Amino acid sequence: MTAATGDSGYQGGSFPASSSYVTAVGGTSLTKGVNTRGWTETVWSGAGSGYFLHNTAPAAATSFNTGCAKRAMADVSAVADPNAGVAVYDSTAYLGSSGWLVLGGTSVSAPIIGWVYALSGNTAGYASALNYAHTTAFFDVTSGSNGTCPTLLWCTARTGWDGPSGLGTPNDVSAI
Repeated sequence: MTAATGDSGYQGGSFPASSSYVTAVGGTSLTKGVNTRGWTETVWSGAGSGYFLHNTAPAAATSFNTGCAKRAMADVSAVADPNAGVAVYDSTAYLGSSGWLVLGGTSVSAPIIGWVYALSGNTAGYASALNYAHTTAFFDVTSGSNGTCPTLLWCTARTGWDGPSGLGTPNDVSAI
């Protein structure tokens, strides 16, 4: 099971993303790049992040410096920036719009990670199912921020785990 971390930047801890039984999914922003990947990825400014003092951290996550002895979020991330969102076709009018729409937010990134779980065949869906040790299976997001917070790594991208993007975005299904 995946859960969106929210679209309000650093917020402490939010449920259900702070549950130890889900994969908390943050958000990134993609822009066309000239690198071999073809994309440049930064933390989306709205990506939720935080920590929750009442839930335990997934066992595999304890080897990472999250700055919290309990549950920190996010675990991973995917594109969430509404300005570079995903195209969705909606045949039913919503707020006067139908047809092709561009949508964003972590409610878009969470199902993307669910899709990666489905492709991997690992349907446990818990954050402990993530391959934290296989860091090359993730595109590490190392720039951007989602606001200010008491501990820098909870709201600012860095090498390795950080609050807004977790371990980064999956490079392939071996991440799961």
